[in-house]
Amino acid sequence: MAQLALMQINKKRRMVLALPPPPTPSAKTLVKALLSLTKAVASCGKPKFSQHKNATNFIRRIELLTTLFEELRESTRPIPPSVVIVFRDLHSLMQKGYMLLEECRESSTFWLLMEQETYGQYFHELSQSLGKALSALPFDLLDLSEEDLEQIAMVRKQVLRSRLSLNPVELQLREDLISTLKLMELKVAPNPSDLMQFFSTIQLLNARDCETEIHRLEELKMEEGRKEDLKTQQGLANLVGFVRYGKYVLYSSEFEGLDEEVSQVLSRNSEGSIEDSTDVSMVTPPAEFLCPITLDLMRDPVIVATGQTYDKTSITRWIGAGNSTCPKTGQKLAHQNMICNFALKSLISLWCEENNVPFEMDGVHRSIKKGAGIQHIAQGEGAALEAMQLTAKFLIQKLHTGNQHVQKLVARELRLLSKSGPENRICIAEAGGISILLPLLSSSDAKIQEHAVTTLLNISIQEDIKKQILAAGALDVIVDVLISGHTMEARENAAAALFSLSGNDEVKVLIGGKLGAIPALVTLLREGSGQRGKRDAATALFNLAVYHGNKAKIVEAGAVPALVVLLSDESPLMVDACAAVLALLATFPEGVNAIRDASAISVIAPRLRHGSPKGREYATSVLLAMCKTRDRVILDDVSQHVNTIVPDLYNLLTTGTLRAKRKAGALLKLLRSLEASV
Repeated sequence: MAQLALMQINKKRRMVLALPPPPTPSAKTLVKALLSLTKAVASCGKPKFSQHKNATNFIRRIELLTTLFEELRESTRPIPPSVVIVFRDLHSLMQKGYMLLEECRESSTFWLLMEQETYGQYFHELSQSLGKALSALPFDLLDLSEEDLEQIAMVRKQVLRSRLSLNPVELQLREDLISTLKLMELKVAPNPSDLMQFFSTIQLLNARDCETEIHRLEELKMEEGRKEDLKTQQGLANLVGFVRYGKYVLYSSEFEGLDEEVSQVLSRNSEGSIEDSTDVSMVTPPAEFLCPITLDLMRDPVIVATGQTYDKTSITRWIGAGNSTCPKTGQKLAHQNMICNFALKSLISLWCEENNVPFEMDGVHRSIKKGAGIQHIAQGEGAALEAMQLTAKFLIQKLHTGNQHVQKLVARELRLLSKSGPENRICIAEAGGISILLPLLSSSDAKIQEHAVTTLLNISIQEDIKKQILAAGALDVIVDVLISGHTMEARENAAAALFSLSGNDEVKVLIGGKLGAIPALVTLLREGSGQRGKRDAATALFNLAVYHGNKAKIVEAGAVPALVVLLSDESPLMVDACAAVLALLATFPEGVNAIRDASAISVIAPRLRHGSPKGREYATSVLLAMCKTRDRVILDDVSQHVNTIVPDLYNLLTTGTLRAKRKAGALLKLLRSLEASV
């Protein structure tokens, strides 16, 4: 019996059918399981467009077998062992058929359109196997009516005579799609009426349909990326760009009706978004851990012919784009072989563990075999990039010319787009998005302000865009939102934007000099909505405190008592963020005094034992800096906790980070000298 490649699929499914029968079921149990399975297949949904006919034919044939199992369930006559063997094969085939139907129903319409030969072959193999199983059924041993026998014979005849056939309409649509993408790569925008006809034909009838399709394509793209299937991944990226462009051009008037959670296309790109991950950004990886191409943390470092190390995905993409030189040195690569840099990978993994940064990329791997369809649209990044550029220009134009109602809808869509990868962010900036978004930060409409500041936050992830935002004079208006934004979310995202933009000392000085900026961050530290808002404030304060001139301003604004309170928070990320700020403030006298006056030692001491490796390091740094002052109040407070502090410091000498070990040793030495001097 043919083995369907489809059975390799690992996609999540709503399996309402019965589980496979036990290894040696009774005949009646097996018949009941088959009856349950035929009903599950009969009620299974069909894809809206591609593979609709194949799915309909398979469901109809299985439905015709229902009466067979119903009659056998009611019969008192024993079922022969030879029949049971065939029934077990039927059960396995019907389960595979159910999974195939679910795959088609839940999959992207464009994916099915591009891979129609592959899925058509799956259905054909399944039908042939079903026919062979029915042919092996010994009907003379079964107590069946003449009508049932005729019905089974008809099903068997149908499936055995079936041939692999492809829908000519779908084949032509695929060719039209390939031609359209090639034109978009040449910067030719599709005719709106042709676009509408295409989307209507494949049943993408509104903005919600498009969002569902984009989400499914993004899931596929993410899974192919994990498997490093670059051609398929690029083909999917081209499709995402095309559907997104079509959604905005054809259905922009419907945005208001979209539910925000459903319409948000979730991006799982490795670079992430500050809007969702400010906690990770507080720690900066060593330069040697960053890929020279993307400047992102390497997860799979490999050595190329020139001896340089790159992340495998990045250098593979570089070579796949037709480049034959080393990106860093410019030397010609003698060969394209790559050697895994296990030593560096181990060091990066250790650094990630110590700093609470995810190292391995989680997720389910998709193992479905692909045909040549999707490869036809994977010639390069041109189609996806041009589609995104057209989309960004279209939205920026609407934002510029629309009324307040339109501005709110478009600003929200730009916010969602800016979460979906570096290409989108760059396209928004290149389309003039920064100069259009900045005035919206002063909008009287709370949602317009919130969407605008969050979009600026998201696009500020890109280093070149940071410079453009600063050059446009954004700091003043972002600080205004931080101080008096209409919503707490707008204020929190303004804080995160300041953190993102404050990468160098010059900007740290500018932000620290803005009247009310640091006090507003401290207020947010106390009043932020949940952990995320307060953590945004803490990370922004951390970045500002790196510049020595801002430390006194942070202390004067009353940050220390709020930071000490948050050291008792349940979130390790929150504790680490606050402890990091205190460690910086403890490097000058006014900071030490403020920490002392906040009675912080009783809160800091337990953090030597409980918390992340980085948090324990920060706690050690604070205690060491305080004890170095030899302030009597501080030493008295430390002495009250010395019975727990000393054992925890010895533990850090063996289990802490390198810095924690050094500081723990210095603090133990200092405590011994203080004890000897008493």
